[in-house]
Amino acid sequence: MGYGEKIKKYFENLDRSLFMEENKEFAYIDGPFPIGFGQTISQPSLVLEMTLLLDLNPNSKVLEIGTGSGFQTALLARAAKNIYTVERIPELYEKAVDRLKDMGYDNIYFKLGDGTMGWAEESPFDRIIVTAAAKVVPPALLQQLAAMGKMVIPIGTGVVQELVLIEKESNGSVHYRTVEYVSFVPLVGEYKQIGDKR
Repeated sequence: MGYGEKIKKYFENLDRSLFMEENKEFAYIDGPFPIGFGQTISQPSLVLEMTLLLDLNPNSKVLEIGTGSGFQTALLARAAKNIYTVERIPELYEKAVDRLKDMGYDNIYFKLGDGTMGWAEESPFDRIIVTAAAKVVPPALLQQLAAMGKMVIPIGTGVVQELVLIEKESNGSVHYRTVEYVSFVPLVGEYKQIGDKR
């Protein structure tokens, strides 16, 4: 069994309803749901797809921007060695910390702050995943991505954005590939979307 297949097994055994306070009876539906504060829990198929795009291995050190409900975080924690996750909304941050610790995860490190600035003290990261749409790739995240690292991030200023896979070569050169079109809430912070006043 390849590692991607193992990740799919982890995903199949992850109960999405545990990360939802409302609409629990619809957790099986492949669609996003609101979790408050203008944020959503992403559709399961996209959570899995973005995780697989990272091309993780058991030793991966991952930075996640946008903890949200912790659903994506939990999958990453099963698939990689250490997860560093940043959330800007205090209420969501506190709930995610309590939820994931209560579930027994001990390889997740939490930070309350501006995700567009990453987590410089803990960099570099083998993989970076951004779960909100940015108008441009935040320079701090590119700097914190390790050589031979990969980043998955939605880029765009409209309702629909490009899901971009970024790969950094050993010499520091960076390659971008659009995978598909997606719809995420805006990334807020130093590199927030144009017109976002929050």
